[in-house]
Amino acid sequence: MADELVNIEVDGVPVKAKKGEMIIRATDRHGTYVPRFCYHEKLAVAANCRMCLVEVEKAPKPLPACATPVSEGMKVFTKSPRAIGAQRAVMEFLLINHPLDCPICDQGGECELQDLAMGFGRDVSRYNESKRAVEDENLGPLIATDMTRCIQCTRCIRFTDEIAGMQELGMVGRGEHMEVRTYIESTVNHELSGNVIDLCPVGALVSKPYRFTARAWEMNSVPMISPHDAVGTNVFGHVLRGRLMRVVPRENESINEIWIADRDRFSYEGVYSPDRLTTPLVRRDGEWVASEWEPALMRVAEGFTDRGAGLGVLASPSSTVEELYLLARLARGLKSPNIDHRLRQRDFRDQVSDPLFPQLGLRLAEVDNLSALLVVGANLRREAPILAHRVRKAAQKGCTVALLNPARFPYQFPVKAYLTASPADLVADLAAVLAAAAQAAGQPPPQHVAAAAAAARVTDEHRALAQALASGERRALWLGALAARHPSFADLRALAAALAELTGATLGQLAEGGNAAGAYLAGCVPHRGAGGAPVAQPGLNARDMLARPLKAYLLFGGVEPSIDALDPDSLRTLAKAELVVAVTPFASEELKRIAHVLLPMGTFAESSGTYVNCEGQWQSQPGAAQPLGQARPGWKVLRVLGELLNLERFDYLSSEQVLAEVRQACAGTAPAPYRGRHVVAAVMPGAGGIEVGLADVPMYQTDAVVRRAPSLQRTREGRAPLINY
Repeated sequence: MADELVNIEVDGVPVKAKKGEMIIRATDRHGTYVPRFCYHEKLAVAANCRMCLVEVEKAPKPLPACATPVSEGMKVFTKSPRAIGAQRAVMEFLLINHPLDCPICDQGGECELQDLAMGFGRDVSRYNESKRAVEDENLGPLIATDMTRCIQCTRCIRFTDEIAGMQELGMVGRGEHMEVRTYIESTVNHELSGNVIDLCPVGALVSKPYRFTARAWEMNSVPMISPHDAVGTNVFGHVLRGRLMRVVPRENESINEIWIADRDRFSYEGVYSPDRLTTPLVRRDGEWVASEWEPALMRVAEGFTDRGAGLGVLASPSSTVEELYLLARLARGLKSPNIDHRLRQRDFRDQVSDPLFPQLGLRLAEVDNLSALLVVGANLRREAPILAHRVRKAAQKGCTVALLNPARFPYQFPVKAYLTASPADLVADLAAVLAAAAQAAGQPPPQHVAAAAAAARVTDEHRALAQALASGERRALWLGALAARHPSFADLRALAAALAELTGATLGQLAEGGNAAGAYLAGCVPHRGAGGAPVAQPGLNARDMLARPLKAYLLFGGVEPSIDALDPDSLRTLAKAELVVAVTPFASEELKRIAHVLLPMGTFAESSGTYVNCEGQWQSQPGAAQPLGQARPGWKVLRVLGELLNLERFDYLSSEQVLAEVRQACAGTAPAPYRGRHVVAAVMPGAGGIEVGLADVPMYQTDAVVRRAPSLQRTREGRAPLINY
């Protein structure tokens, strides 16, 4: 370890630095600030802004700290007259063409150029010539540009190339004519593209939906968790007078590093959709009538009391743990075991073998160092963009990535093997991969899947997938949302578990929604209680509840059955019920056609609560914004409803009390992988038929809030149709 360190001096103070690292990293770790614009710890060194010039003993001129490696005995001076003079000269050059329009710039108050100009700029410019002007670029509906402000730091260019993997931005021209431009007048379309807004040190790239709406110093910053996928991305919500104005990343190296997906950044627009429900609505004589909370809740309580055992509860998998727990307690308190959040799942044959909660099988940070990965039935970039980013990092380090999917999805990283199988052949092809792995290992497949493996027709494509998974030491096999929507999901999971066992890989599942893991732990499934406790009588799953009408339904969390359950016929089923109650943030036309009572609830941004991500990490957030109108946090609505129904222990005073109860129910439990022995019969390729195709839900149609974010809907992905394979 000592051989990897060198001794240097920074402003006369002895410092240990890693051999070969750049001066700026050593000074940052030591706590000595060196100004910079182009340097960023997540991006490759460009050394083109020269703001980080420092004096190095025996060097003939100041050197860029970001591009000068340390060496034994080096003496660095960051605040010497020579260093400060060089930095002030660079600042003067940078301001020559800058428009200095801080009063109208969205970056004002959080601008790196503004901050450093205060420390290194002159009070009066010596430049009397006219300034240059640069034509703005149309980067799409998410990012606004003012390219005259650009200082050519190239952070945005390096991000699109190195992090996103799609170089959608580049530099054209030379000297003062150099400009950042897109290629062939294209918009920026990558699902992580909004991160260039945070990277830009000036106001050249800003959020288009947020533009000219607020100032940084006016807003409160509230830590939040994104509810749109299983990663549990950490964000800050910026709130002005109770209204959520924008969402920005919150650094968490173990989950999302410093990046967030565009879905996490811009979905807040959906919170203030025109169809937002702000007061309880009750249907009377075929007309919707605004109501106060008390009579609306009394009608619901009376209706549920009469039809309790015939109640079906469908919950959004993006609801909080507290909401899902109270929902499960309410349903079971009414003697109804029919509760589920798995709205898009179609095969529940092996649900008794479900793990404690759907999990990735490893920590998110460990994905970066995988040696081999096989992904089955997942469009990673749509389902979990941050996870796809981590897979890209692993692939760049040498991880062999293989995929088995119903279509060929674009990925911005090297793929070792890719097998495209129709939904009807997906089980047979996975069985063939298992057979190929068994042949290569010289071991028989487990008995419960032996028949399927024996009947499989193994080809070189199947052997390539098996070989890719068997390479290296750290292996993983993931089942995605497309696999979970498959009519033979139980078979796919059993075969995947057998393949993982045979190859020494960890088995993981990417469940839909931001809190599917929390839903399992809260008991929001028909076959288990909170903490995985057994139930006396399992209830109906989501698909069965929508296949034939029950007496009453409770739709919670903004559930819109036609898209959330991927079943247009579900509306006809719900329309036959005697009572349909929707606790929802939005009064959609779909819900108005089938519901009898609409109760307004707060969105994820307006409620305190907890989410459990795909690695099993519990993350809580306070409510950031004020609920609109008479809307109330979902857990409060359920608490009052439980009290009106005279159910025991519904007198909670805070969401923290509910969480403590869930924690207690989960105490002593430990996550474990799927260990079922579901028998998979011999399946021949093309045998049998699938009545409904395998649906690939577009990225910006996953939940009710995202579907209502207008800027996201105007993107290329937002205009993409739902595809049945």
